Amino acid sequence: MEIRFNCAFGIIFAIYLQRLNQVIKLQLSMIGEYALRAMLYICSKPFGTGYQISEIAEKNDIPDNFLRKIIPLLKKANLLNSQRGNGGGISLQKNALDITPLDIINAVEGPILLNKCLIHDRFCSRDDYCSFHTLWADAQQQLKDKLASRNLFELAVQNNENYLRVKHTRL
Repeated sequence: MEIRFNCAFGIIFAIYLQRLNQVIKLQLSMIGEYALRAMLYICSKPFGTGYQISEIAEKNDIPDNFLRKIIPLLKKANLLNSQRGNGGGISLQKNALDITPLDIINAVEGPILLNKCLIHDRFCSRDDYCSFHTLWADAQQQLKDKLASRNLFELAVQNNENYLRVKHTRL
């Protein structure tokens, strides 16, 4: 099994399982990708900075109506504040140092489960002896650990540095 973390737009991950030249993808949904993109953008400015949903959507190539469905999920997970009306907007509820990609994925996608046998103990009658159950459980834990190992502050700084480097080389 090969696990790759692809950093398009900051943080997007995909797991590739290769067998007999076939590639099966277990991939983050668009909701997850857009949530990560939006949160990375919000975390790139000082804590407390407010944003309009339309600005976040435009700057990150996210459909506005799609982002409007994602924001309540992030708010429910206590990652964002949102205020309606004149002077309202979106802002971080927590410091970017205290938010990980795993937090965001859990908020919008639910818990990461690489196989249905990992939903809960005894879901499958073969849990006690199945070697694939152990393999899936180990891979799932490694993925969660990797996604929890970085915070959005670090990733926003890295993303900005990468952007400036790429922009500079294109001039």
